[in-house]
Amino acid sequence: MTDTLRLKDRELFWPPADELTETAERIRATLGDWPATQAPWRLCLTPPDAPNGGDLIIVTDAAPHLASIARWMTEGAGVIEAKAGQPDNAGNVDKAQAALVTLHLGGERYALEGTLAEDWIPALAAFLDCGFDPHDALVLALAWRDGDEQKADAWPVDIARFPRVLGLPDAPARPFATCPQKLGLYPVLPTADWVERVLGFGVKTVQLRSKKTASPELTDEIERCVAAGRKHDAQLFINDHWQAAMAAGAYGVHLGQEDLREADLNALAASGIRLGLSTHGYFEMLTALHFRPSYIACGAVFATTTKEMPTAPQGMKRLKRYVQLLDGVVPMVAIGGIDGAVLPEVLTTGAGSAAVVRAVTEAADPAAAVAALRKAFTQ
Repeated sequence: MTDTLRLKDRELFWPPADELTETAERIRATLGDWPATQAPWRLCLTPPDAPNGGDLIIVTDAAPHLASIARWMTEGAGVIEAKAGQPDNAGNVDKAQAALVTLHLGGERYALEGTLAEDWIPALAAFLDCGFDPHDALVLALAWRDGDEQKADAWPVDIARFPRVLGLPDAPARPFATCPQKLGLYPVLPTADWVERVLGFGVKTVQLRSKKTASPELTDEIERCVAAGRKHDAQLFINDHWQAAMAAGAYGVHLGQEDLREADLNALAASGIRLGLSTHGYFEMLTALHFRPSYIACGAVFATTTKEMPTAPQGMKRLKRYVQLLDGVVPMVAIGGIDGAVLPEVLTTGAGSAAVVRAVTEAADPAAAVAALRKAFTQ
């Protein structure tokens, strides 16, 4: 057991529970050498008298605690409402019946439907110790099954085991059109001039991420990009501006999680346009999969200055697990802080596509930079 696994030195549970701690430590030992979290998470099986900002209070029914929950959350604590399958007339609960688990934390609500293994609470503690935020650790805990710690590789990577996100808008009646399983080098570019230039270098997948607001000038930019994509027989995605992209006949659009409730996904899917969705962890990946997109982007893998990110860098260890989870499910694009120095390592995870920004737009010789980046995909 590595030095990162001294779980008994910390208060993982309230009230203290040696058996749960031992199980959590046993599970944690099978998950690999992840740096131990610095966050003071504590899973409370009964409400503490004075919750702190690291407490996640587990209840089976929130109704009797509504007044207290408001106070707990004001004090920085989170609440996990876990309802197992409904008991039959004899009082027995069918373990195969779906459980409803909702995390209330930081003003957000994360509702999941899945399976509660008997060891889901110590599994949750173990995934929290691996550094995952509570909503992502909870997803992994619901994908855990009793006895998984006996496997050579215990990490959950079977998508069929993962829970379902609740409370989402209906997915479009038809899935989004497919795109190649491996999109290869994927430059994200600021203007039509850049798109035309990079497509001329032989790149087959690009994205226009324009900072312009809706205007005739932006419409012209998008139409130029679409024309360039057709000229070079390339996959041209437009970031955010889905209406203009659809009107121009773009190959695809790329949206963030915040756009999912605003964009007309039914109209987009019906048009035959491809959809790429940004994700920053397991919960957002499950959210994206609900809408049956053409690809999912996972990041930011490394620190990036091109845009403000809602999460810390994911890193290579997480990226490898994301690739395993999505393999054969949906194409995946690694994104965030990727340049020529780290691209070969990114590709060792099995990622079939990597988005780059500054590695092209800030290169002294963009043509040479693109050639070197493309070469990494063939080695």
